[in-house]
Amino acid sequence: MPEYAFTVNGTPIRIEADPDTPLLFVLRDQLDLNGPRFGCGLEQCGACRVLVNDELAWSCTRPVESVQGSDVTTVEGLADGAELHPLQQAFLEFNAAQCGYCASGILMSAHALLKRNPSPTREEIQAGLAQNLCRCGAHNRIIRAVMHAARQMRAG
Repeated sequence: MPEYAFTVNGTPIRIEADPDTPLLFVLRDQLDLNGPRFGCGLEQCGACRVLVNDELAWSCTRPVESVQGSDVTTVEGLADGAELHPLQQAFLEFNAAQCGYCASGILMSAHALLKRNPSPTREEIQAGLAQNLCRCGAHNRIIRAVMHAARQMRAG
């Protein structure tokens, strides 16, 4: 079986896997990173979203061979040790995740949005999160949390 080397949350790793194995399965099954979730397997729900070289990616359909030599960041990699990322903290403060199944994908999408646009409007946040589904209906709390995190991040 081929071996792949890439970085996950700042840690270099080497794994053996079939080239077509979805990155999501490698993250969850081989690396025990359970933040990214399997939702639909069709790039429709956003539960599996991660960053690959700082670009938002669906890990459910992305073959592991495509991340050879890349830098992958999951929701577990947002925190700085025990200190939560401002987005993670805002999600807690605003009770933005009801069941939490979608939260990691939404956090990654929001993180990617704030890297591109540190001062998004409500409409820009809605557009940035449009490919993430939340069945609990926490959308308004999620948007308020992202807006709060953006203010916190700009303040330093």
